[in-house]
Amino acid sequence: MTSRSAGSVRPVAATTLGDLVRRGGLAHPDREALVFPAERATYGALADRVREFTRALLGLGVQPGDRVGILLPASVDLLALLVAATEAGAIAVPVNARFKSVELEGIVTHSGMRVLVTAPPRAGEPDFAELLHRTFPRLAEGAAAELEHVVHLGGPGGRGLMSSAEFFAAACPAAEADRAAASVRVRDTALLVYTSGTTDSPKGAMLSHEALTRLADGIGGERMPLTAQDRVWTAIPLFHGGGITFALTCLTAGATFVHPRFFDPATTLDLLVRERVTVALAAFETIWLPVLDQPDFASHDLSRIRVVMVVGVPERLRAMAARLPDAVHVSCVAMTESAAFLTLNRLDDPPGKRAETGGHPMPGMRCRVVDPSGDDVAPGVPGELLFRGPNTFDGYFRDSDLTARVFDSAGWFHTGDVVVADSDGRLTFVSRLKDMLKVGGENVAAAEVEGHLLTHPAVAIVAVVAAPDARYVEVPAAFVQLKPGWSVTERKLIDHCVGRIASYRVPRYVRWVTEWPMSGTKIKKVELRKRIADELAAAGITEAPRVRR
Repeated sequence: MTSRSAGSVRPVAATTLGDLVRRGGLAHPDREALVFPAERATYGALADRVREFTRALLGLGVQPGDRVGILLPASVDLLALLVAATEAGAIAVPVNARFKSVELEGIVTHSGMRVLVTAPPRAGEPDFAELLHRTFPRLAEGAAAELEHVVHLGGPGGRGLMSSAEFFAAACPAAEADRAAASVRVRDTALLVYTSGTTDSPKGAMLSHEALTRLADGIGGERMPLTAQDRVWTAIPLFHGGGITFALTCLTAGATFVHPRFFDPATTLDLLVRERVTVALAAFETIWLPVLDQPDFASHDLSRIRVVMVVGVPERLRAMAARLPDAVHVSCVAMTESAAFLTLNRLDDPPGKRAETGGHPMPGMRCRVVDPSGDDVAPGVPGELLFRGPNTFDGYFRDSDLTARVFDSAGWFHTGDVVVADSDGRLTFVSRLKDMLKVGGENVAAAEVEGHLLTHPAVAIVAVVAAPDARYVEVPAAFVQLKPGWSVTERKLIDHCVGRIASYRVPRYVRWVTEWPMSGTKIKKVELRKRIADELAAAGITEAPRVRR
């Protein structure tokens, strides 16, 4: 009898989100799974909460393929609802808690969500029920796209809202919930995560159970091996693909997930020490630098932290790593369409490679770097990033035309991002081919901001570009041509955006244009970017004015 080597490939670990939680609840029910400032949940309690929500959603008539929106701050209930929606065979739609009326209406309408779950605010938090009524004034009459039910967890009913008592009173029998969960497939769409695109239309990336759970296993099992003793902190919101993936990674590894609910750099050091955090998934330097720069940083014992993940320019990454010299610092290339990490440094990569590159593709993922003709370029030569593999999204919801444009006949997703690969296959992000900004880690499509500015009656033509910023890396700057006979101030145009679109999308600068730099029929945005950058440099301005909420 001959034996066969298993080789170096780890066995594939793909499952459904519901099974992932159920396995944890059975294997270690009393182990701490989730930690938030005012609440904690064991693996067993999380599994029970998921089942309770699943029964209630099915009792509302939720069917396979329905969309269930979740508009909540980071919490046990947010994650439990997300998993419960998929247990019912539906698709969970996490809603950005920073959205205002324009964006909320867009995602509710585009996703066609049948149920939306929200909750009353705690002190100082946004009132989502008030936002919903402002966005949909006829909510009580059912005049909100395809939305049939708005559940107000822990809040009163009335005015188009369903109370918790009404929600749970409709729960289906447990056996029906078990049958629904048993029929969910790993290739079914689990999440619909909205990401900014190159047009002013919302883009909902469809992520399967397999994409999410295989990535979580690749992170926790191979790239930064986690154990039951690990306690993983992140402040990435749980309406982001990254935040969700980090939580699923902990659940996969049996580790503990620690989240601040809302990020505050002044309280983060105490939280890291108090919760004995071992892995800090800061992700963006706009999150991590304010923590490192706290006046009392040196007085906090962060020696338990063994891994830090944060992206940034090499010089900044080296400086941040020097603040915690005993931890291994890693970087990545990430996007919603790859369920978060597309690449991630290995812990044994040389320090230089961890500072200068985003690491190797995640297990099972294949990447190419190509020139405009589609031919692969040599290592060290910039080109467009293409990828395919198990963590890849399945297309954009209700947008078959766009999906067909971004996937080629061989199944490669064309990202529109420019990267460089080294001779060992590590990738480094360079820039975007798409008309996109990255504001403090948030994707902002210029067209989305332009579309809103065009709703002002004085605006004839507008072009939004990135302006350099010391705090957010880049912020929106709007170049505007007014309609004949109209006048408006910079402050008025900015105020036209504040409270209507998310604060990170609001232009921080407005400049007037009567003659545009043109290339054929297109505005040469590269010249506008240089114009605002040169102006700010000459004036010694390194940080944009804060948005007045």
